[in-house]
Amino acid sequence: MGFTHHLGAARLLRGAAVLALALPSTAGCAGQDGGHRGHGAGERAGTPASLDQLAARTGCTLTGHRRAQELQQGNCANSRGRYVLVSFTTDRGLTSWMAEAKPWGGSYLVGTRWVAVSTPATLQTLQKDLGGRIMSGDAHSGMPDMPGMNHG
Repeated sequence: MGFTHHLGAARLLRGAAVLALALPSTAGCAGQDGGHRGHGAGERAGTPASLDQLAARTGCTLTGHRRAQELQQGNCANSRGRYVLVSFTTDRGLTSWMAEAKPWGGSYLVGTRWVAVSTPATLQTLQKDLGGRIMSGDAHSGMPDMPGMNHG
């Protein structure tokens, strides 16, 4: 278990974060929590939804389905846009995934042991069916200042 177990999970998490970056994003446009609390069926009771349940609620057929011990991930594309759905077996798994993903930027709809990754506009439409709250990753406004460079 230990380090080797977490190393495999970390690779999958980074892969999901990189996949999320491939989606069109306007990181930093939604508020930290968007001021929204979810009212979707899974959120009312605080019951985690499976990846298949999330896909069914949003009217998509999953592609690129990946499964690991701690999470499942699939891609969706429909009239609402393109998005990635990820479900987790534990709250800790979701927390760890978000800690890995947020530095990459992006926008997230976060629920009970699940997350959807897409543009803020797409996430707002998904929120009506899934509940959850919209969060933003870290904003990236270009290259950091390099030591010894004169910017003036």
